[in-house]
Amino acid sequence: MRIRIVDAFTDRPFHGNPAAVLLLESGFPPDAWLQQVAAEMNLSETAFAHPLPPGGEADWALRWFTPAAEVDMCGHATLATAHVLAAGGLAEGLIRFTARCGILTAETAGDGSITLDFPTSSLTPVDAPGAVDHALGGAPILSVHDTAAHVGDLVIELADERTVHELAPDHTALRSFAKRGVIVTAPAEDPSRGYDFVSRGFFPAFGIDEDPVTGSAHTALAPFWAARLGRTELTGLQGGARRGLVRVTLAGARTLLTGHAVTVLDGELLSSP
Repeated sequence: MRIRIVDAFTDRPFHGNPAAVLLLESGFPPDAWLQQVAAEMNLSETAFAHPLPPGGEADWALRWFTPAAEVDMCGHATLATAHVLAAGGLAEGLIRFTARCGILTAETAGDGSITLDFPTSSLTPVDAPGAVDHALGGAPILSVHDTAAHVGDLVIELADERTVHELAPDHTALRSFAKRGVIVTAPAEDPSRGYDFVSRGFFPAFGIDEDPVTGSAHTALAPFWAARLGRTELTGLQGGARRGLVRVTLAGARTLLTGHAVTVLDGELLSSP
């Protein structure tokens, strides 16, 4: 079986967020095998997709696995899957996926960019959980919002861009503070650099200490920063050692996530289900 590794939310190899993509002929193999493949790839996400019969509400069925568990929603691996389908001539224009979180779409453009259409996350202001500041290395916290009803992350606003970039959290301690993960964010120090806000995402409960660029987290970051900056079209820079750009457009109940992707490995998986 052919398997690719794609760097998502970047147009350069070895940047953005890598995802493995495995296209199946029909149906999903047993969950245990899917999980073993994801663990073997040891990337933040491995995407598995197979085509659906024509005439339905979706063209492809899609699932995502971290090295430790299946997840309900993943942006960068969806973008990576759409990139593989478009590059291989298996789809063009609008691609419809059915996944655990419902129907998602990806649309390819002439410049090589891909736009994902995801549900917008609801943000609920909450008090900072006890000791979360210590888990974040003592960084001053300005606000905390919960997205438990949607992606299940805590969105934590920090003072400035430098604090976000220099953060050295206690990943073990962060496990207990959110259903899925912890997103830290701050406004861009200099928007002329091409982005409006920065973020980093930590998901130790799912076997991912830090996810370089989390597309699904931007379904919460989009409304968060749109309310503060007074614009519905924004660009976020996410990541620590690896970084990528996500262009977001807030459209009410939907958030559009736009980025590029590049294939860095194309190989053969010798294990079969």
